[in-house]
Amino acid sequence: MKRFYILLFFCFSVLAANAQIGLGGGGSSIVGRISGKVIDSLTKKPLEYATVSIYRSGGSAPITGVLTDEKGNFKLDNIKPGAYKLGFSYIGYPTKIVDPVTTTLSKPDLNIGDVSVAPSAQALKEVQVTAAAPLVENRIDKIVYNAEKDITTAGGNVSDILRKVPLVSVDMDGNVSVRGDQNIRVLINGKPSGAMAASVADALRTIPADQVKSVEVITSPSAKYDAEGSAGIINIITKQKNMSGVSGSVSGGVGTRQNNGNANINFSKNRLSLSLNLGGNYTWPQTSKTDFYQRIQNPDAERPQDLLNDNYAENTVKRYGTMNSASLNYDINNYNNISSTFRFNQGGFNLDGNSDNHQINYLSDTDVRFQGITTSKTTFGGFDWSADYTHKFKKEGHEYTVSGQWSHSSIKNNYLYRYSAVNPNQRGDNDGINNEYTIQADYTLPISKLLKLEAGGKGIFRRLSSDYNIFNDPTGGGLNADPNSFILDATNSNDYKYDQSVYAGYSVLTFNLSDKYSLLTGLRYEHTAIDGEPIGTPQEGLVPFSSDYNTFIPSLTIQRKLSATQTVKLSYSKRIQRPSLQFLNPYINRSNIFSQQVGNPELEPEVSQTVELNYNTFIKSSVINLSVYYKHTSGLIEGLAETVTDEINGNEVDVTRTTFQNVGSNKSWGASFFGSVNPFKPLTIRGSVNAYTYSPVPQGSSVQFATNTGTYVMLNAFLSAQYDFGKNIIAEAFVIQNSARRNIQGSNPAFSMYVLGIKKQFWDKKASLGFNTVQPFQEHLSFNQFIKTPTLDQSSKTKVPFRSFGLTFSYSFGKVKFTNPQQKKKGVNNDDLKQGDQGGGMGGGSGTGGGR
Repeated sequence: MKRFYILLFFCFSVLAANAQIGLGGGGSSIVGRISGKVIDSLTKKPLEYATVSIYRSGGSAPITGVLTDEKGNFKLDNIKPGAYKLGFSYIGYPTKIVDPVTTTLSKPDLNIGDVSVAPSAQALKEVQVTAAAPLVENRIDKIVYNAEKDITTAGGNVSDILRKVPLVSVDMDGNVSVRGDQNIRVLINGKPSGAMAASVADALRTIPADQVKSVEVITSPSAKYDAEGSAGIINIITKQKNMSGVSGSVSGGVGTRQNNGNANINFSKNRLSLSLNLGGNYTWPQTSKTDFYQRIQNPDAERPQDLLNDNYAENTVKRYGTMNSASLNYDINNYNNISSTFRFNQGGFNLDGNSDNHQINYLSDTDVRFQGITTSKTTFGGFDWSADYTHKFKKEGHEYTVSGQWSHSSIKNNYLYRYSAVNPNQRGDNDGINNEYTIQADYTLPISKLLKLEAGGKGIFRRLSSDYNIFNDPTGGGLNADPNSFILDATNSNDYKYDQSVYAGYSVLTFNLSDKYSLLTGLRYEHTAIDGEPIGTPQEGLVPFSSDYNTFIPSLTIQRKLSATQTVKLSYSKRIQRPSLQFLNPYINRSNIFSQQVGNPELEPEVSQTVELNYNTFIKSSVINLSVYYKHTSGLIEGLAETVTDEINGNEVDVTRTTFQNVGSNKSWGASFFGSVNPFKPLTIRGSVNAYTYSPVPQGSSVQFATNTGTYVMLNAFLSAQYDFGKNIIAEAFVIQNSARRNIQGSNPAFSMYVLGIKKQFWDKKASLGFNTVQPFQEHLSFNQFIKTPTLDQSSKTKVPFRSFGLTFSYSFGKVKFTNPQQKKKGVNNDDLKQGDQGGGMGGGSGTGGGR
């Protein structure tokens, strides 16, 4: 608690300092609006997404700015009466200045009408490059994928979108990685969501693609971001906009694989705005087929080979999910703002499976074939409630924000395994609860045109519990056993409580050294305290544990503008990855008696350090982004499978048990490329390739179990082509390829897929109809996984249905009021906890974000 009081003292000190500097708010409270329309002087067509900047009349530093909408309209709100200068800029067009533009107390609102911008003679051949926001943008601190511009993801879910984002890959199970690393944090609108606590993969598959506006990928976060997430941050921006009056949209899709719908309603009047978003996703039953082989060999020379298992299984899964949100934003005046968001999520999936099993036990000289029936039901849900208060001072950019959030999530998993022989019948009920409370304060002060200071403090308090009850069949009733007659297995049941507290403070300085050079440097301190405690009668060997550690996180970014179209950036970042409950809980999970899993309370966090060199340019109609990077990870956390002897039905049998350990270190070199080109006006071709190495160096006891100790090259890539037929008809083709992902004992499956889509817009682009198809000529995709140790040889080959056909639709109404895209709303952003395959356990909230 001492550290908590120190944190509170730090936060209040920041606020007190702000009070001494002086609060804004003097003078008249009347504010108005400057509006107009930007058009091409030759074609008289509107310029969509042109930048409109406002300055003091005769000044050189912009006060704020907006983008024009698809009709070229713009609105600058909250403008005090006075004389201003407006600047209109568009790539390929020289900047046009209008000065002065004057509003008065009696007429605070001014419509300046049409503003004609003339293209330069050199740019006339290039203007098609910027006629609309590009699908992919490379900004100073992130890569942005504008998903709403992508016609092939309509009718899908967020996982379908992420498969097309540069540097990001999604495997067959929906697990997300950035540059091959699954230690990422996922945010929704810059904030963590309790929906991710149970399983990131499952949560993303429940969010309709039609809810998503864009996806941001940050690979080298500065010190103002939480230290968690060694691979970086993925921020999903939903289609919530500030609207004038009442407006909104409806969209959805119906297909052979999945169906979804989404509705967005917005209301804005004066300084109050409300937004409501409702969305849901449902997949038709999908049956996957798996061939599994396992050979367990005891290292004892007298027992060279103990057990051989192979089986064929068919599992049918049905998924559903919904994510709904309500947001309120109120500008008290020009200097003070409050906002609050409540997000509710619910989802789950049901599984029904049948298996044909074959086991040869060389010790008992038995050869048995038997059947299995599996049923399970998983549900997860919860809410996120956040509230923010922002105070702005008279000086542009000078502000502080106080934020809080409560995330609550629960997961329930009930399963029933029944076998005709060998394997024991078993029923399990797992209930988990996760409550996460966050408070933070952030402060920004532009000291001069050359220097900006950012500082803040934060506390995250996670309170988790997991109640796992196992029931065994005392009668050995086989496939017809009555699950209600099963009795509690107290030895293998588990009730566990886990607490984690993180205290953090940061400071970041941004230097604009000249027109060509800028520098960002920062330092973050985090203290982590964890406690784990078994409740009731614990499993043998389970004891309470506690741990605490300090982490210092420096960051540095240097950027040089080579020319108007070329930028080079060098960055260094340090990140950590805390193990979550499923990694730490020492409970032995015997739900699959032959493939068990156990946590390790002595795990230390992973620590990674990355150096990256990035180059970005656009040449006529082409955009090129190239990065090379080196990442060193110490304390690498992976699951190690080993052979142990366990008791089944009174007999000793060799089984595999996976234990999470700090297996050693990894040195990774990588390079990524993204390019976009228009060989001729209607056609746009985009491609991305990311290649990197996996070169683990095992340490300690993991040396004897490691089999992949060389250097392995892996990659993920995509290629897309979009063709504009005119008359508002657009078609797109997309291909993705991810290589198999290595770990210290084997590999996870490779992944490839292709998608085709076409869309027709009508009613002045307010409505659209589309058709999408995935793998139209191939019903199933195959995924192969391998594990090999000195005592274990295991493989699985799974065929998953992917072929689908679907129709999509959308309709929007109302008038969009664009706000300055540079003004990011601050708030709670947590980015914590390594989660195995981003699932399992009640592993706390996820995500990182600015100032947190």
